[in-house]
Amino acid sequence: MKIGYARVSTEDQNPDLQLDALKAAGCERIYTDKGQSGTRRSRPQLDKCLAALTAGDVLSVWKLDRLGRSLPHLVAVLEDLQGRSVGFLSLTEAIDTASAAGRLLGHMIAALSEFERALIAERTRAGIQAAKRRGVKLGRKPALSPEQVAHARKLIDAGDSPQAVARLLGVARSTLYKSMAR
Repeated sequence: MKIGYARVSTEDQNPDLQLDALKAAGCERIYTDKGQSGTRRSRPQLDKCLAALTAGDVLSVWKLDRLGRSLPHLVAVLEDLQGRSVGFLSLTEAIDTASAAGRLLGHMIAALSEFERALIAERTRAGIQAAKRRGVKLGRKPALSPEQVAHARKLIDAGDSPQAVARLLGVARSTLYKSMAR
């Protein structure tokens, strides 16, 4: 079964061009999101559309950017479809995963996505190392200041229970213990 998906970014835009093209391509059912940005991964009608697809179906879109604006999102959707034995067809770009060229393009998109993920990881590691060299403290800010820890020690040494001191400082007892251990 051919199932279509159409999307327009604002409520005042008209999806008729997309709908006409999808009907002409033989889509038996068409899901349409209005007023939904392509950058949003979760869209009501897209979610219903993807859930309705079964093995052997073909998801058709008028243009690739109607499905999503980010490469990682597009790759994730295409990989999900492939894993479920669902075909994909983009009418404007002539991407059809039933053809060898369409499958090749899908693999190229997946390779680009993997490359992008690797670059992001490298940049993140480099940024963390540079911050450490500059003396930046990474991680969460301590829940208790040194003054609060000193006050907690005095209270506990004076006989107050750790649970009561933790409640007084507004932290969990485990947080109090970890702060005192530093």
